[in-house]
This record gives sequence, C-alpha cells and structure tokens, in this order.
Amino acid sequence: MKEGSKYQPLLEFLRGSNQNEINLSFADIETLINDTLPNSAKSKRAWWSNRSKGALQALSWIEAGYRVGDVDFDKQCVTFRKFTTSEQVQLVDGKVVWNSKSIKALRLQIGLTQAEFAQELGVRQQTVSEWENGIYEPTRSKSKHLDLVAKTIGFKYEVGS
Repeated sequence: MKEGSKYQPLLEFLRGSNQNEINLSFADIETLINDTLPNSAKSKRAWWSNRSKGALQALSWIEAGYRVGDVDFDKQCVTFRKFTTSEQVQLVDGKVVWNSKSIKALRLQIGLTQAEFAQELGVRQQTVSEWENGIYEPTRSKSKHLDLVAKTIGFKYEVGS
C-alpha cells in the first residue's frame, strides 16, 4: 500500500494488533481514517471483499495479515480475523519454494478461487490446479511472479522442513 493512502491508518492499526479477531464499528474505522466510509461500505458486501485487486481498503487488512470474516450492516460493524494457514512452507536460502502447499497457502491468504488466482497470474485455472495438486511446479518466471505477489501482500506462513 502506498504511503499516505486513505486506508493506511487502518493498516497500521491492524498491523499493531496482536489479536486474532478484531471487531470494529464503521464509526471506529471512520475515526481511524479520519474520513467517512463510502455508502457502498455501509450497504454492499462486495466492498469488504478479501480480493485486493484495485481495492485500497482490502490491501489495508490483507497486508496486515487479516481477512474480513463478518460484516453486520444492521449493527454497522465488521470482524477482521488473522489469516492462518495449516500449510507449512519450505524455504531455501530465505526464499519460498513454490510447491503445491505454498501456492495454495498464498492463494488462500489472498482469498481467491483457483480461477481468480489463475487470471491474476495470466495462466489457466487448470494450471493452478495442477500446481496445487503437485502435478507440475511453476516455471522460474512464474515463481518470480509468485515472489512479487507474496511480497506485495505480506505473505504470512509457517516454516516447515
């Protein structure tokens, strides 16, 4: 997220929290960002999507390691949950090894389906499925692309052997 973004204070607030679940009212968020939320945030579930493509607000919670769990429009509040994965990621020389487990963990952290993830990466959905099922591994160029995506979203993972 670019410094000075409207939603930067929300990112910093979430990043500074050590809670697994955070409930905020829309008014709390407006106080944090020192601005009003758009009407769509108060009435449309899509505004609270965990997809980061082009949505600065989504980047604020995704980069902080959270996903939107629940949105209650009647009570005007939202629940953020820390992203956790049971998948253990293998590292070599401090870099993620892009195998079936790490690719699936990255996709799930972003909150995309295989088809959506494939579209983001410029590959077929079947390719993502084959990666996640261990049939094939990504090429070197796709691995570098995955590195960039992981860096952009602040990929969170457990290190395995």
